[in-house]
Amino acid sequence: PSSPPGTLPTQHSTIMAASMSMRSVKLSGASRAAPRAAVRVAAASRKIWLPESTPPAHLKGEMPGDFGFDPLGLGQSPDRLKWYQEAEKTNGRWAMMAVAGIMGQELLGVEPKWYLAGAKEYDFPVIAQVPILFLVMGFLETKRFQGFKETGTSGFINSFPFDPAGMNSADMAVKEIKNGRLAMVAFVGFAVQALATRTGPIEGLTSHVSDPFGKNITYYLTHIPETLASSA
Repeated sequence: PSSPPGTLPTQHSTIMAASMSMRSVKLSGASRAAPRAAVRVAAASRKIWLPESTPPAHLKGEMPGDFGFDPLGLGQSPDRLKWYQEAEKTNGRWAMMAVAGIMGQELLGVEPKWYLAGAKEYDFPVIAQVPILFLVMGFLETKRFQGFKETGTSGFINSFPFDPAGMNSADMAVKEIKNGRLAMVAFVGFAVQALATRTGPIEGLTSHVSDPFGKNITYYLTHIPETLASSA
């Protein structure tokens, strides 16, 4: 039997409408998937302190040395995160100078040992040094804080950023923070070693290399009372 008049064009129209609808759904799904794919690619290319981990939302990889490590969530406030970044950099610089000074002092044979230097009597009395240190360091730190609040960068007195050697770059900023973190860990190690072994880093390394089974962490941890008594 023949189809009623107008039935075939109507069927064709229905089929075409369904096809276009399915095509639009596919395109819509693809457009939604594209940003997610871009996010996955960006996340995969970013260096994270723990592979396959998800960094906190407030750490976007925009700061030098940002590898997504903030287990306590201290940087959730953008203003505090910026200040914490500055504080970490400042402490890292102090630690780098301290580590270089401790090792340099020991290599050059300068006495006393670094952890005993505070107990030594100097020509300039400590009681006279304290107010001078408060005034000088207070002035420098106040200027540094004021400059940071105004410019958002580190500096010295009225120079922000402070870069007399012309080495300020994104690559150097990452290297600085990496070395600063390493120096902070090293200084903590130097302090623990001085307490437990009463030796400097070079002396402790030499002692361990010459007798790895006799002078190691197990020996020193089990002989702390004797070590402290012998150095008293």
